[in-house]
Amino acid sequence: MKNGIGLALVGLCIATSAPAAEFKFVALGDMPYGRPAKVYPPFERLIAEINAKAPAFTLHIGDTKSGSTPCSDQMLLDQKRFMNDFAAAVVYTPGDNEWTDCHRLRAGRFDPVERLDFIRRTYFDRPMSLGKSPLPIERQSDLMPTYARYVENSRFSRDGVWFVVAHVVGSNNNNRTLANARPGNSPSAQAVLEFKARDKANAAWLEDGFDRAAAAGAAAVVVAIHANILDYGSLDRKTEKFTRGSGFSRFGELLVRRAAEYGKPVLLIFGDSHNFRIFHPFPQRAPNVTALEVYGAAHMHAVEVSVDTKEDAVFGFRPIFNPASKPGK
Repeated sequence: MKNGIGLALVGLCIATSAPAAEFKFVALGDMPYGRPAKVYPPFERLIAEINAKAPAFTLHIGDTKSGSTPCSDQMLLDQKRFMNDFAAAVVYTPGDNEWTDCHRLRAGRFDPVERLDFIRRTYFDRPMSLGKSPLPIERQSDLMPTYARYVENSRFSRDGVWFVVAHVVGSNNNNRTLANARPGNSPSAQAVLEFKARDKANAAWLEDGFDRAAAAGAAAVVVAIHANILDYGSLDRKTEKFTRGSGFSRFGELLVRRAAEYGKPVLLIFGDSHNFRIFHPFPQRAPNVTALEVYGAAHMHAVEVSVDTKEDAVFGFRPIFNPASKPGK
């Protein structure tokens, strides 16, 4: 499915000459991975390419570093500096490599929850995006006192389209009660509670996002998360239902239900498995959902998304190839 169907659909969805759009934005994630001296220069070149395109904003869907590089303050602050090198606004949601997987030996054996607290303090200290031209955003922490901890969950609107950003990460969404048991990798009580609380917050945020979009008469909704919630045994392809026990089942089932009720175009943007593709993940249950998985670290490219609410096909897609990186599909 990843290679055959995904690539075939990419060929159908990427137009050679897209019509004029109301606005364009960029989506990217899962980069840069590796030693800074090697991977930072090509990532800087990609940022320059994106700046030359002058998008309305960029969505960074997380995994700003590899899972095997140290989760030090300096590493995390380097990635924030990169986001502030973008000329336009950057709206970011964390990936698992920035915090969930920091317990790994090669990542420095950090406490994942402490790393998440650091990211929240340093990346999300105000209701604004990152980037040189930040945009104001609504945060779950400000609108829902019950979920005051979740400063990273945000939303905003642009020209009749609502963007909902939720903190759903790879590594089974940090649902470590279901992780493969290995020496030194048993779930702590703190990790179990973290997953359950954030999963509940994400569901509330997604529900409210669709409510808000419907009340506003929005023409489309974009949902941006880090995790590939569609693979790794999380989704039964025949029934299009999420499997019990998956760390994505609550969020995924809610997404399908609310998207189907909404009826208008919904774009799900994610990364995690580094396989650029554009496809319809729920052709039976929610055929109005289009999924975009962005490129990853191996190719270090981005995707330009054009948006025109006057067209039946609201979203168009075009790769932004990085001259400093290798070609990729």
